[in-house]
Formats: sequence, structure tokens, C-alpha cells
Amino acid sequence: METLDWITVQGLSATGFHGVYPEERRDGQQFVVDLELGLHVVTDTDDLHDTVDYSVIAGDVVAIITGEPVDLIETLAGRIAHRCLAEPLVSVAKVRVHKPQAPMGFTFTDVSVSITRSKQ
Repeated sequence: METLDWITVQGLSATGFHGVYPEERRDGQQFVVDLELGLHVVTDTDDLHDTVDYSVIAGDVVAIITGEPVDLIETLAGRIAHRCLAEPLVSVAKVRVHKPQAPMGFTFTDVSVSITRSKQ
């Protein structure tokens, strides 16, 4: 079994217009994304080219959150995972999309979807 190292980015937050209800598409709401990127980290070169630039990935994830609306956070998570796997060194992408203001009509702390995708 392959051993991977992990780069984690937690709490990326942006306003998106995703959801199945018209008010979600009209008003927008906060979405929060956590990422875990599985790769082999080279630790002896101290060179950015031997890893992933997580600030670039984070910027692209925010652009996905604020970009073209989708109905489901599952779809949003899939788009984000696809972007993460576009990095040549990333073998596995674990993505959690939080929708803490989901219109459920109940008191709750958070609702989220977690997916794991890999190149294999």
C-alpha cells in the first residue's frame, strides 16, 4: 500500500449562490471548504516546485465557490476535488463542503458533505 503525506487547508470561506431554492440562488450564503491533499512531499529540497502551492489551490477553490451555481453541495465538492487532482503531484483529494446556513427550518450547527477522490 502506498504511503502518502498530507497537506491540509481548513476553513476556506466564501459566499456562493448554490442551492435548490430560489432564495439561495438570489441571496447567496457562506460556504466553508476543508481540503486534504495526498501526495509525496519531498522534504530535502526546500523547493516549492517539489510540492503544491496551496495558496494557488485555495484561490481556485474560492473561485469555484463564488463561480457558477450548482444545486447540490455534492456537485460543488466534486468540482473542487477535480481541481485539486489537476495538480500533477496530488494523488488523493479529500474535500469537505460545509453549508452552515442551509435552509432546513431547524436549529443546527452545520451540514456538510465529504468526498474522497483519487487519480487511481
